[in-house]
Amino acid sequence: MRKFRLLTFMTAALMVAAPVLSSINAQEGETLKIGLLTDHTGALSFYGFEQTQGFQLGLEYATEGTMEVAGRPLEVVTRDNAGDTDTGIADARELIENEGVEVLVGTVSSTVTLSLVESAKEYETVLFAGPAAAPQVTGPNFNEFVFRACRNSFQDANTVATYSVENYGANYVQLAPDSAFGTGSAAAFDIAAAGAGGTPVRDTILVAADTTDFTSAITEVLDSGADFVYVTWAGASGVTLFNQLGDLGVKDAMGVMTGFNSNSIQSALQTNREGDTGLIVYHYTLPDTEANDFLVERHMEEFGTPPDLFAECGFATAQALVAGLEATEGSTLPEDLIPALEGLTFEGPKGTYTIRAEDHQALVPMYVVELTDAEPEEGTFAYYTLLAEVSPEEGAPPCLAPGRSSETLECPPAP
Repeated sequence: MRKFRLLTFMTAALMVAAPVLSSINAQEGETLKIGLLTDHTGALSFYGFEQTQGFQLGLEYATEGTMEVAGRPLEVVTRDNAGDTDTGIADARELIENEGVEVLVGTVSSTVTLSLVESAKEYETVLFAGPAAAPQVTGPNFNEFVFRACRNSFQDANTVATYSVENYGANYVQLAPDSAFGTGSAAAFDIAAAGAGGTPVRDTILVAADTTDFTSAITEVLDSGADFVYVTWAGASGVTLFNQLGDLGVKDAMGVMTGFNSNSIQSALQTNREGDTGLIVYHYTLPDTEANDFLVERHMEEFGTPPDLFAECGFATAQALVAGLEATEGSTLPEDLIPALEGLTFEGPKGTYTIRAEDHQALVPMYVVELTDAEPEEGTFAYYTLLAEVSPEEGAPPCLAPGRSSETLECPPAP
């Protein structure tokens, strides 16, 4: 197990403390602790439980039920940061320094995850970003210790941009939360829409993530004169937002394109309307894979419901981590684990996943769906019919990691 100790250097006027890595080889039989940073309380707790449940089942699947890798038992140590950056940073520090955690996974909030990127670099510890979709994580804020087995907002945008312009018109307006996730997602959609012939009629309408009354923002949407609005949102407040979009007549005035939400949130919306179309990151009814069959069956057995939106992300993250550890024979040292993960390809719930060596971003299948059953049988959440599966290559985001260009992929120059 990787161990840290605090070295204190004192002068007459100054004391400096810093964590230092003690490099020892992983021993067979030594427990490997994984730090899972997530949200089990707060506005994003829906997604945190999805991630946690998927990660648990992904470890089970990837280890064939043994919960061991290279003879090392796996132990997951979970911390709830409730979407708070300071808590997330403190949790990462405590897990590494006090709990002996060797790998970090998380979290749901893009803002918190961007801070954890720096923690991973400080402690030279591999971090798997979770559902947090801000492109900055594997883009401008890239460092070699961070990987993502889940999609980012560029993949969302690439999935729906062409469909939106072809079906609604070229002129659009965006509505998004005023957060790292919201601004990153909006920028990604602008780039994707431009490639499809779309034109924004005004700047993105940014709204505080804790907003409870969206009337003012929705009025701006209606006054924009756009052919369609692209809505980016996350969390339980999306229920209020989409209900107000319906109540104020936005769907009657223009096209509405968005991402379909978690089953638990979608079922609470009063605006589910048969014929609505949009992207979805994952829905348990869509993939036809061995991994998804396992995920659905075990999720029903363990939790009593089908896997939800980000269970796939947690599951795939666990698969990638186990595959990397198998390649390193249980070593979590960065010089071993980083090259094992770069370029990794595996078969996950949605099909073939590839972690690009250049920016450590996974390329994954994505979906465009139509809501064909607004009130499915209770407990099934079987809302959708698949319109299109977008291949990992078709939905691939640009490489935004500075100085990481290769012979096959161009990235921005190093600063």
